[in-house]
Amino acid sequence: MGDPNLNLNPNLNLKSLWTEIRIKIKIRSRIKRGTKEFEIHPGTSPAKLSARQGAAESVENPRVAEVNPSVLLLIPAYNEEDRIEPVLRGYAEYFRRNYRGQFQLVAVLNGCRDNTLGVVRRVGAEFPEVSSLDFPAPIGKGGALIEGLRLAPRADLIGYVDADGATAPPAFLDLIRHAGEADCVIGSRWMPGAVLHQMQTGRRQFASRVFHRIVQFLFGMNILDTQCGAKVMRRAAVEKIHPSLCIADMAFDINLLYLLKKREGFRVLEVPTEWTDKTGSKVTLGRTSLTMLLSVVRLRWIYSPLAPLRKIFTPLELLLYRKLNAPPPNPDPARR
Repeated sequence: MGDPNLNLNPNLNLKSLWTEIRIKIKIRSRIKRGTKEFEIHPGTSPAKLSARQGAAESVENPRVAEVNPSVLLLIPAYNEEDRIEPVLRGYAEYFRRNYRGQFQLVAVLNGCRDNTLGVVRRVGAEFPEVSSLDFPAPIGKGGALIEGLRLAPRADLIGYVDADGATAPPAFLDLIRHAGEADCVIGSRWMPGAVLHQMQTGRRQFASRVFHRIVQFLFGMNILDTQCGAKVMRRAAVEKIHPSLCIADMAFDINLLYLLKKREGFRVLEVPTEWTDKTGSKVTLGRTSLTMLLSVVRLRWIYSPLAPLRKIFTPLELLLYRKLNAPPPNPDPARR
């Protein structure tokens, strides 16, 4: 005896009838697993049934992206009055012309002693999508991003780029186009297909590759370029990891990616990007490298069986950060 709830249309031919039965059963099984129910009426055409099947799959898979998700772009800035204006204008103008979704750009100022804030406000008067967060005390690039990521509820996708314009607007939009494939999409300067218009100096390339090997040894993330300043994430992923972010300096990216990929199991996709090394970098190679090394060791220690011993060494750790003139780290996240 048939199931009276199938409500099949006796006027359909055998092929259409079989299609209706298969899709009806699939959707009913999804309903049992807790996904959204789609009502199917007798006589629904196979084309419409297939469309509704796709809708059911989009509910089941949260990574199926909207066509034009809303985007929040963060730009951390430290004394950037000479470089940031063309970057802000370039992003605002490009996204107005080339992106149909909502776009917001927030410059997060980190202890600026120049007129960066005035420059951002001047651009914001012309482009309402540009605004700022101003932190008068130095909190570091990572600290600025931690604060900026508190705005995650404003958008579907949250990303960041550097204030020097090394990542041009088309390269960032390319990351957004891949957002349906992963929870976090990151640009890579070291993958085949990357376009580098101006290379880093030999010393910086050497330091970068040594740091990469240390990170790979400590965390095993298998990411070629953790430090490229171009990343975009889904809101749910940001909100999940934000309470555990604690690295305020240039090693922030390691903190972010480790939490996403290794602690929470989000999918991180690395794609080749277009990138230009810029003059006027705020990075002091020796001191910055030592600070980042200290921070990645700290991060590894936080998530190790020896973490309870950290409180004994915290005063020494803080002293080292002060000696390196580095931003003070955020407190360790609560253990789970």
